Amino acid sequence: MNGKAPHIVQYQGSKRILAPQMLPYMPKRFDRLVEPFAGMAAITIAVAKAGRAKRYLINDLNKPLVDILRLAIESPHELIAEYTSVWSEQFTYKDGSVEHYYKVRDDFNKGNQSAANMLYLLARCVKGSVRYGSNGQFNQSPDKRRHGTSPKNMRLNIDAISYYLKGRAQFMSKDYREVLEEALPGDIVYMDPPYQGVSNVRDCRYYSGIEFADFIDAIDQLNRRHIDFLISYDGKCGDKHYGEDLPSELGLQKVLLNAGLSSQSILLGKKEVTFEALYISRGLQQYLPRPTESEPLYSLFEAPAI
Repeated sequence: MNGKAPHIVQYQGSKRILAPQMLPYMPKRFDRLVEPFAGMAAITIAVAKAGRAKRYLINDLNKPLVDILRLAIESPHELIAEYTSVWSEQFTYKDGSVEHYYKVRDDFNKGNQSAANMLYLLARCVKGSVRYGSNGQFNQSPDKRRHGTSPKNMRLNIDAISYYLKGRAQFMSKDYREVLEEALPGDIVYMDPPYQGVSNVRDCRYYSGIEFADFIDAIDQLNRRHIDFLISYDGKCGDKHYGEDLPSELGLQKVLLNAGLSSQSILLGKKEVTFEALYISRGLQQYLPRPTESEPLYSLFEAPAI
């Protein structure tokens, strides 16, 4: 795959940068990619750009995100027109665009959760970071240094995404367990669930967390049904580890992907690399690189080979 995959808007937690490191663990061609925790569907877009899958199932419990993706893929000109209307309105405010941002946020929280409003909030909020309060309302603040991605710049990416996926994607907004029930042998499931420590707390970027035991049971069921999958779940930065390893009895191989220097550690005067873990199901472990003298297996993987 040449170059980075297109993206609609900056989105904190997106796996867009890591996508080139993930694709080698997938078959060159397969029937369908299933994303139960799609977010802004970075992996779906990367896989589609690479021409790997015939079809795609995009799901996220956050329905406004799914609405953005549905319009971007199936009706890109409609989404751009609606976004342009919302984005342009900020320049009509005498007291500045910050006031406009809060107006759109209030409208959104009162029920006007259109794709265009959600997209504007994402494009304009701090670090592209979705945040919801304990009352379930969007509460992230605006980035006061900019006005958000211009419709002209956004249009190029959205047109490309539509080109790769139009007529080939199914959209859902259901609990991940319902989505997994629809997966079939021949599909590849990619899961990027809420990491431990970032959900079930105030100001989280997810509507709700997931229970660890329930998630482990869901993975076990995929194994029993012979459905292959990849899971982004935990990681480390320097000596600090995030999240609990998935149980070894699931038979998964854990690979550490280099996510680059931690911006937080740089602010503290350090240069620490962040690694994000990718768990690989048994059926996909055939794509693991073979160890060499210069790059032995233990330097690539934390978990022992199954």
